[in-house]
Amino acid sequence: MEFSNMKSTVALVYDRFIQNADVRTEDWLLMSSPVPQSIIILAYIYFVMSLGPRLMENRKAFDLKNVLIVYNFGVVGLSLYMCYEFVMSGWGTGYSFRCDLVDYSDSPQAMRMAATCWLYYFSKFIEMLDTIFFVLRKKNSQVTFLHVYHHSIMPFTWWFGVRFAPGGLGTFHALLNSVVHVIMYTYYGLSAMGPQYQKYLWWKKHLTTIQLIQFVMVTTHICQYFFMKDCPYQFPIFIYIIGLYGMIFLFLFLNFYYHAYTKGKRLPKVLQAQTWAHHTNGIMSGTASADGNGHADGHSNGNVFHHKDA
Repeated sequence: MEFSNMKSTVALVYDRFIQNADVRTEDWLLMSSPVPQSIIILAYIYFVMSLGPRLMENRKAFDLKNVLIVYNFGVVGLSLYMCYEFVMSGWGTGYSFRCDLVDYSDSPQAMRMAATCWLYYFSKFIEMLDTIFFVLRKKNSQVTFLHVYHHSIMPFTWWFGVRFAPGGLGTFHALLNSVVHVIMYTYYGLSAMGPQYQKYLWWKKHLTTIQLIQFVMVTTHICQYFFMKDCPYQFPIFIYIIGLYGMIFLFLFLNFYYHAYTKGKRLPKVLQAQTWAHHTNGIMSGTASADGNGHADGHSNGNVFHHKDA
């Protein structure tokens, strides 16, 4: 009887919670409730943290060179498309870059923004392949807690974004993240093509700077909200989440940048390499190695960069 009462209470709380959701997105793929995506996320965590490494333990690592080339440039194409859609549905066609509210109407512009938010959300499931490729290639040292946490929390939090606030100032970080992904996955795609393309990757050292610029822009933009006299953004909770996430990753990257580029430069070359490896393994969630099995991702997006071969 107690279990039945608890179940009824949970159902009642959920009904009250979901009644404020955007009715336009309720019938879209994975949007009916957070349960389907939760199952996918839990399955992902179980595979990359337990099942996958055990299955690969006595197997030869997969050679995924061609798969990685197609995958990385595929993400580049998808990211370019999302950049265009975010710009055309608001950020380049009317948004003020200040107190931009969510448009819940059925106008073509509002629906275009909502659809772009859903596509960005869905792309986070595609990017889970980053970790799966690590496991299949027996690069288990690159499957860090922060890496898996990031890939798990991004789609989970974005479900609520698409379901409640698909548009407005809370989507600026998604636009920036898509721009950064074009650059990062282009690097990974070229890296995957082989050593003969390394001469075209001279700009690798600037990738961390690009990430830092992204976090500064995201944090600066979202923090405007706290200094506005009147900004009736419909779901302020998302502002707090984005702001917190942005500041955390900005701090992590500044710390990484200091140890890798500033403090590290004053050390002998051997110690520079050790310092680099220590900090990238400690706080970064992806890998950009010579074979292109790389990952740069984040939210607020917290894009995270991590060199193996620097």
